[in-house]
Amino acid sequence: MEFDIADPGQAELGARRVAWAGRRMPVLGTIRERFRAEQPLAGRRVAACLHVTAETANLMLTLRDGGAQTFLCASNPLSTQDDVAAALVDVGIPVFAVRGEDNNRYYGHIHSVLDREPDITMDDGADLVTVLHTERTDLRPIGSTEETTTGVIRLRAMAADGTLRLPVVAVNDSATKHLFDNRYGTGQSSMDGILRASNVLIAGSTVVVVGYGDCGRGVADRAHGLGAKVVVVEVDPVRALEAAMDGYRVLTADDAAAVGDVFVTVTGNKHVLRGRHFERMKDGAILANAGHFDVEIDLPTLADRAVTRRPVRENLEEYALGDGRRLLVAAEGRLVNLSAAEGHPADVMDMSFSDQALAAEWLVDRAGSLAPGVYTLPEDLDHEVARIKLDHLGCGLETLTPEQEDYLATWHEGT
Repeated sequence: MEFDIADPGQAELGARRVAWAGRRMPVLGTIRERFRAEQPLAGRRVAACLHVTAETANLMLTLRDGGAQTFLCASNPLSTQDDVAAALVDVGIPVFAVRGEDNNRYYGHIHSVLDREPDITMDDGADLVTVLHTERTDLRPIGSTEETTTGVIRLRAMAADGTLRLPVVAVNDSATKHLFDNRYGTGQSSMDGILRASNVLIAGSTVVVVGYGDCGRGVADRAHGLGAKVVVVEVDPVRALEAAMDGYRVLTADDAAAVGDVFVTVTGNKHVLRGRHFERMKDGAILANAGHFDVEIDLPTLADRAVTRRPVRENLEEYALGDGRRLLVAAEGRLVNLSAAEGHPADVMDMSFSDQALAAEWLVDRAGSLAPGVYTLPEDLDHEVARIKLDHLGCGLETLTPEQEDYLATWHEGT
């Protein structure tokens, strides 16, 4: 059997990175200890299409220690850490991923993990589930999990169309995922990626955040913390109002295009920055995407309008326009936090991947009893993850007295 990795000699370096991340993931470590003792996934095959990072490696090791055979491919062509892939292969976990793979190889690797006939699939963006529903209809996993907002949007669309044929746990919708990973993880790692790609000063600049969901809030907050003047672009009036009351300017994309120094798209939608906006942007404006797919910035149109294109730094490409302006695109318009940096810190992925591990156990416990559809991880499991995290942070958690519980349960006692 051939495992597709860039350089097996990197395994030692990758192992050190995996161990370092593991030290910052105490919740997943606690679950891993229980999995090792109880073997809740014994005999099951798990195929994961996730970013191949040190944090993901710790999830794969947890699933393996819970009794599962695990297989991993990449959910983005530029997010794979090749040394981590080598480290996983070195301990017997097949990995089908290499940084910079082209589209054909990317989907070939998805087929490689599906060739293992998994009982459970794990997705980051719903590419794996999409292939299951279009090209690999011969396979019938007991269920799947989904890590991202973008993937959940796709899955709910499939469910609405009546085409979703398996139960899927929307891990992204767990409070311990989207309130922390999306906000604090995306916020910090996206700014990290932009800074690594450009080394520009954020303080005093105008950062335009397109999309004010949990991820957009995080980007706006971290940009503001670095001293930026933040502008938010939104289509949802409630989110736009939230952004305004959080202290940010709220403008249309047309108006924001004329004032922005750095643009970050975080919408999950297509071409939110396009030709009409490029026409209004300043010379030297930086365009970055923190949404899952590389469609948020209309790069084909930008390329058509460019007189020349050239790399100016690692992960930063200059598009020179006919009027002399130069627009700079970070990380090919792909996920800037994973393509130009290392992705979310392990401390926050600790909760997200704990949710993933518990979701796999939840699906196994209910194998055959769940109808096709999109499910949310039960609240008690969400709270379990939060409690373990609080304990490791040295925080105390107040408890209600019996009198307080009775008061909250009594509708007629108002005094």
